[in-house]
Amino acid sequence: MEPLFGNTFDKYLPAGVLGNGPKAQMALDAQLSQMKMLRDAMPRGFALDASVGGGQAFLVGELEKRDPKVREPLTSITYPRDMEIMEGGGWNDYTSNMYVDYAISGPNGYGIQANNTTTIPIVQANLLKDLYQLFPWGNILHINFIDMKKLEQVPRSLDDILDKGIKLNWNKSLDQITYMGPFNNTAFPGLLNNTNVTEYTVAPGADGGTAWSTKTPMEILNDVNTIQVNTWAAGNYDVTSMANHILVPPADYALLLQVNSQAGNVSILTYLLENNLGKTQGVDLKIFPSRWCIGAGASATNRMIGYVKDSNRIQLDVTVPIQRIMTVPNIGQGGGAYDTLYQGQIGVVKFLYLQAATYADGL
Repeated sequence: MEPLFGNTFDKYLPAGVLGNGPKAQMALDAQLSQMKMLRDAMPRGFALDASVGGGQAFLVGELEKRDPKVREPLTSITYPRDMEIMEGGGWNDYTSNMYVDYAISGPNGYGIQANNTTTIPIVQANLLKDLYQLFPWGNILHINFIDMKKLEQVPRSLDDILDKGIKLNWNKSLDQITYMGPFNNTAFPGLLNNTNVTEYTVAPGADGGTAWSTKTPMEILNDVNTIQVNTWAAGNYDVTSMANHILVPPADYALLLQVNSQAGNVSILTYLLENNLGKTQGVDLKIFPSRWCIGAGASATNRMIGYVKDSNRIQLDVTVPIQRIMTVPNIGQGGGAYDTLYQGQIGVVKFLYLQAATYADGL
């Protein structure tokens, strides 16, 4: 009897199976028959190997736990906390604010009369107007058509992802304008770099340094009270001109959170808020950290600003909030795309009363 597979399986046979005689041939026939059955049951060629390998790759992709959240960049937006935003007004070149000065003519300025006085003063008014520049703002959302279709299978919305990016840029633009102006210069200043705002260096403490890290709670309170006194006095002691909002560098704010026995076993921040000058005058003082204060002072020192956060003292116009203006097809780029125009219009920080703000450097 001829072997079914020639000598193909000879090396797989147990030792002593091959040999001469009918019994040896019968044993061989039985062994080869079993091998043939196994071979017939297997896919041809390397199909078995391919299916196993492909199945493993498929399972690896299917069995991963996917987090659907898309992580966005870390950033800090604080302008809504520190600035009075005045929305509305439409597309314009400038915004304006009106002011009035009063004067009295005649020698008897107050108008207080003795029995024989015949001179009565006359009141006069001088109206003034200030103009403030407005700046257009614009971003384009560009979505490649093929990329958009690919992401539909995920599913993810490319439009939604880019829309969030544009709104983040809008908010960062407002942050920039609020604290440093649109171009980081004094031509169009922000909250922390206006050359018309009075500035001074804080008094040194007992250790000889001006930094809060070297000062006692009482000395830090003196720095806070000095800002409030200065704005109060500059406003002719009108209590509405006393600073009610103070910004300091984050590291100095962290110092204020320390519990100190000299502050009565409470944090220095609590000590300041409960014992400042404004507390006795009905002024509710707020103190916050701001990264924009770092290096904003003279000679790149850290700066503290105290001002009145009230729309009658300081404000920023947003005459046109961010809007989705139009969407147009763009076939000039590979695969075609959609371009969406976003626009808005932003003003500059307006110190309506410069007396109600002051800078203190050297923290």
